[in-house]
Amino acid sequence: MEFKTFAILASDHDEAKAAESRLKKRYPHVAPEEADLIVALGGDGFMLQTLHAFMARKTPIYGLNRGSVGFLMNEYEDDRLLERLAAAEPIDLHPLRMTACDMEGVSHQALAINEVSLLRSSRFAAKIRVHVDGVLRMDEVICDGVLVATPAGSTAYNNAVHGPILPLGADLLALTPISAFRPRRWRGALLPQHTTVVFEVIDPEPRRVAASADYTEVRDVVRVEVREDRSVGPTLLFDPEHNLEERIIKEQFLP
Repeated sequence: MEFKTFAILASDHDEAKAAESRLKKRYPHVAPEEADLIVALGGDGFMLQTLHAFMARKTPIYGLNRGSVGFLMNEYEDDRLLERLAAAEPIDLHPLRMTACDMEGVSHQALAINEVSLLRSSRFAAKIRVHVDGVLRMDEVICDGVLVATPAGSTAYNNAVHGPILPLGADLLALTPISAFRPRRWRGALLPQHTTVVFEVIDPEPRRVAASADYTEVRDVVRVEVREDRSVGPTLLFDPEHNLEERIIKEQFLP
């Protein structure tokens, strides 16, 4: 990866802050707004936050794991940072754009690198109607919620609710129910990446539903549209031996 300057950012966790202090003493760095590249120290949550923060500027992000899971991060070490940055391989991610209309008729938009999810926010199960590219596919799903995940996000919440893990080259999105009660046997669907999915909330007054695009939440939604947005997108950097494609494949064989 060619670059002239880089910035070092860290999450608020003590381990990340300590690593930030060590690296800043060892390597020349600049302010984030002046950098050609960002080094992010933390876990996957901080990586998502950093990707969103610099998406518009299209600044590549190289993560070093100072968190827990670190699926989107490289292995941390103090040494060889400049050499590792120069050898890092880029992966372009394509976020989902959520357009959510709430009960007041207000439209909200947000981007999701991992997933767009709908979750019930009352004691009642949600009832959701599902349209795919203008075709009604599910007239009523009674559930705790439903989500659409990108390949990069398929190992996160989607995997936790038993959705499929998607290789980056699959050009697919995962449509996955969350604790579906009816129909009991529906396990979701794999959709082409250019698909537009529309969710309609049935009986939204008693059966209130919130929609989230990564960490942006909209309460009391009645309609949510989800589609891939290729006009924007962050770039992740990985060490050649620890690329995201390999991690996604490896995740499917964990006990």
